[in-house]
Amino acid sequence: MTRFALAAFAMAFFLAPATPAAAHCQIPCGIYDDELRVQLIEEHITTVEKSMNQIVALGKASPVDYNQLVRWVNNKEEHAQKIQDIVTAYFMAQRIKPPKDHSDEEAMNEYLHKLALLHHIQVHSMKAKQSTDLEQIETLRRLVEKFRKAYFGEEGEHAH
Repeated sequence: MTRFALAAFAMAFFLAPATPAAAHCQIPCGIYDDELRVQLIEEHITTVEKSMNQIVALGKASPVDYNQLVRWVNNKEEHAQKIQDIVTAYFMAQRIKPPKDHSDEEAMNEYLHKLALLHHIQVHSMKAKQSTDLEQIETLRRLVEKFRKAYFGEEGEHAH
């Protein structure tokens, strides 16, 4: 390999963008912080809300503002996707488990209730991507609060 090719390879290697981290590993590593994940979802909802407000404010953008408008749209979609990723890769794939005894009606209902709430969070995150309707934000906040209570109990916060 020539010196030039080696230098080009080294430069490409060090300048290549890092791949984004997932919501959590699926090894299973046994290291979970459920409350943190819920807080992250809430933070992403607030970010989506701010993005929506900025998009509306720039709605009659001049050509100079188009770049900023596009950046806010991208930001909104990125954070809505992060909500979906946490719901799917963390809670649905790793934390919400079906009861061992499928004939236990109460346990099955609790399991299905949590899955339904997570599915609704997924759907409303998708709808938040598609619009600037702030009602989606309020719906997401209500759903996350319901999920918090269903998952952690009436206190609303998990204790390890």
